[in-house]
Order: sequence, then structure tokens, then C-alpha cells
Amino acid sequence: MVEVSMSDPLRRIDALVEEDTLPTPQVRQQLRLAAGLTQTEVADAIGVKRLAVAQWEAGRAQPHRGNRRAYAHLLRKLAAKHPDATVEGASDEG
Repeated sequence: MVEVSMSDPLRRIDALVEEDTLPTPQVRQQLRLAAGLTQTEVADAIGVKRLAVAQWEAGRAQPHRGNRRAYAHLLRKLAAKHPDATVEGASDEG
């Protein structure tokens, strides 16, 4: 069994995104871009309008309880697939 260091990106991600805790708006966008998803695709998956996702990524609004859990779940999955996207200072290019 391989020991995981505390500096491991997945550990940092786990600390950020518990059941319904969301990462920063910047990290939300970085995860979506790393996965090659549009705001519309994320919105459709969660069941909201694209504008809601845009506001969440801009930090102008927060999702309500049910949407928050779904969004947090999606972001956890994306973080597991794209751990480098959550590194502080990662590029916004996608």
C-alpha cells in the first residue's frame, strides 16, 4: 500500500469538497474547463439554467441545497479525474 502525503492534491480536494462544500469559484471553473465541459452541459446535468452555473463560477451566487449537493458531487468527480486543475494558480485556459 502506498502512503499518500498531506501535500497530495486529492487530499487537498477532499478537504475542500465534503458532502456539499464547494471549492472556490475559480476552482469550479478550472474543473469544468479541464473536463472540456461547457456551462450549458454542467447546467443540464444539474437541472439548472446556464446562467446559474455562470453566476456560481463568478462567485455572484451560491446553489440552493439540492442543486448544491448535485454540483458538489459533480465537482468531486471532476476533481478526481483532473486533480491538477485544482492546484492554486492553475491556468484558466482550457
